Amino acid sequence: MGVLTVIAKRLDAIIGPGVMLLYPLYASIRAIESPSMVDDQQWLTYWIIYSFIALFELSFWRILAWVPLWPYMKLVLCMWLVLPIFNGAAYIYEKHIRKYIKFGGFVGSNYSEDQKKILQMISLDARKYVAEYVDKHGWPAFERIIKAAEKEAKKP
Repeated sequence: MGVLTVIAKRLDAIIGPGVMLLYPLYASIRAIESPSMVDDQQWLTYWIIYSFIALFELSFWRILAWVPLWPYMKLVLCMWLVLPIFNGAAYIYEKHIRKYIKFGGFVGSNYSEDQKKILQMISLDARKYVAEYVDKHGWPAFERIIKAAEKEAKKP
């Protein structure tokens, strides 16, 4: 029973490095190697948020030492940010950060300025599927879909 107690008390130290560092490192390398920019956004956002968490911990470590559940709260937050089922980092970027920060909004180097503007207007989830469609069928096929949707929208 003593071993289980130690494991339960130090669960954050056992699982934490894998969830907060190893898996994001692996996923970041995969994102760099993939042609899509959508996964790059997820992992860049994760590393930014994780850096803020680390800075917060370094700044307030004396206070956090008195919060017994802090390591577990951090573990749960990082799991939400990392796990593909939640994509928490992309959610935070899309819902909270993106509307306040505009740095020109790069979508990808393969697209013209007009194409980048169109892709920036689309939500993150839709952008992923549009990018895959454009990669598979080409930009002219996507433009035909846009024109057909515009004609359909103009009908009374």
